[in-house]
Amino acid sequence: MARLYATLALITQLICIVPTSAVIVDSLSALPKTKYDFVIVGGGNAGAVVANRLTENPRWNVLIIEAGPTQVSFRAKHEDVFTARVPGYVARLQQSPYDWNYTTIPQPGMNGRPIAIPRGHILGGTSSINGMFYTRCSSSDYDRWAKLTGDQGWSWNKILPYILKHEKWTAPADGHSDVGQYDPQYHGTGGNTFVSIAGAPQAIDIPMMKAAEELGGVFSYRQDMNSGNALGLGLTQLTVGHGERSSSATGYLGPKYITRKNLHVLVGHRAIQVLKTATHKGAPSLRTVKFVAEDDPKGLVHEITASKELILSAGVIATPQLLLLSGIGDPKELQSLGIKTVVNLPSVGKNMTDQPLVFLQWALGINGTVDATPQLDQEWLAEWNATKTGPLSAIGINQLGWLRIPDNSPIWSEYEDPSSGKNTAHIELSFTGGAFYPKPGSTITGVAIALQPHSRGSLNLSTTNPFDHPFIDMGFLNSDFDIFTMREGIAALKRFFDAPAWNEYKLKLVSPYPDDVEGQNEFIRNTASSAVHAVGTAGMSAKTASFGVVDPELKLKKAHGLRIVDASVMPYVPAGHTQAPVYAIAERAGDLIKADWPTA
Repeated sequence: MARLYATLALITQLICIVPTSAVIVDSLSALPKTKYDFVIVGGGNAGAVVANRLTENPRWNVLIIEAGPTQVSFRAKHEDVFTARVPGYVARLQQSPYDWNYTTIPQPGMNGRPIAIPRGHILGGTSSINGMFYTRCSSSDYDRWAKLTGDQGWSWNKILPYILKHEKWTAPADGHSDVGQYDPQYHGTGGNTFVSIAGAPQAIDIPMMKAAEELGGVFSYRQDMNSGNALGLGLTQLTVGHGERSSSATGYLGPKYITRKNLHVLVGHRAIQVLKTATHKGAPSLRTVKFVAEDDPKGLVHEITASKELILSAGVIATPQLLLLSGIGDPKELQSLGIKTVVNLPSVGKNMTDQPLVFLQWALGINGTVDATPQLDQEWLAEWNATKTGPLSAIGINQLGWLRIPDNSPIWSEYEDPSSGKNTAHIELSFTGGAFYPKPGSTITGVAIALQPHSRGSLNLSTTNPFDHPFIDMGFLNSDFDIFTMREGIAALKRFFDAPAWNEYKLKLVSPYPDDVEGQNEFIRNTASSAVHAVGTAGMSAKTASFGVVDPELKLKKAHGLRIVDASVMPYVPAGHTQAPVYAIAERAGDLIKADWPTA
């Protein structure tokens, strides 16, 4: 790293002057020259939360360094990105300037295909481009974290107050009564993140709920999938408020907070290396970070030192990449790239865990269906612009199903159950009718996700250039258990759409899904993709454990001054979408940090 930038580096130390005003800027020269107590790398799902909570103390100055986009309309205001505001435009954010556009290396379990891994390249991180699903997963998921780390603070009962703290439950966009559609005792109303029941009806909503009633059993209606037990079929909860996406940027860095004089945000700059600031009690103190402008990777190299802590919140891919570039990882792997080992932590980049998904499509065999057209899209957009209602106020998925593989399945004679407990789903099902209402669309799509895979992957550096994407290996479908889980999910979708409630639609499966197991396996390997819920690359473990990257307080092991707060610290992937668990982790992290730096 030092050789790579030796001819380019111009080190700029930011020194102490009284802070003047809160700023969001894309130029280092525009920042007040201020000494920062905390520097946060990444203004995403977690980083924005931590910055908000730390700047509640007016004595602490906090800087966020966010890569973000540089050569697009976005400069200082997250609100400038229109597609990030409109829930129904979620697909337009991927493979755009607001996406890191990562791909995996060819995946053997997916017949050698590289798989796209969307990640948010914008203030708010992936909370600004994701599907907005709000799923806390099961209570057992958190209890397993607590058991592994030896810290009961990660248990469901202890983490639930942080979940409630960040949430601001609100009415659906269409104003319908949500009484009976969720359980108020499990929801907060005074937090930063809007959460609501999907507020745009679909024609398939009625047969969906009728089918659940007809089939019962594993498809029985669950009033609130965020109660700690999601099993069954329930109504989708989204991070949407008043018809707009609610991200960590809008919720934690919005106008109410960005006016704080001690909160500064530098966008359009990428962290490239963590440096040893000093040595303390025989271990390195890592409170200094080097960074460059995102649109000028060979330009000036700057560095800044936090007086208290450097916090990495760059995400499951960028956080371990930055650690490895900084000499924090497996010494043998670092040596192969000519990187000097600073901290010997072989677990960095290991234990990568993501959830594979597969789509199936059914066609309606009736007349009078509708399809998407440019004119219809304009009508929907006009409605959203006028009232923040209509199909674009949601994402077209109004119900989710959560299932376990039966206890008497023969698979359990070959594999241990990878889930955290009996209230933890192995499979997620989702259903979309294309957001059409009152007439149905011509097709219905069902999605099956393997929530608790046995497969594990890893992240490794491809080069020592921080602007080169790392080698990302999710290990998708390397285990036959995961293929079995996918087949079980597809079988559940087929059973659901065989319910009498769907008879009037005359559904026909049009995806070429074979009848034989070998053919089914090939279909899955050829068509599956990522649910984009990767975790684990900087996993937490007990303080005395020989594995792991951070301790239960999220401090980097064998070092001082550096903490990690993002999805990479999760030691196991929770059984659902990871946005809500990251918010909970970040909220608790805020209190953990405050406890280490008491002020009068």
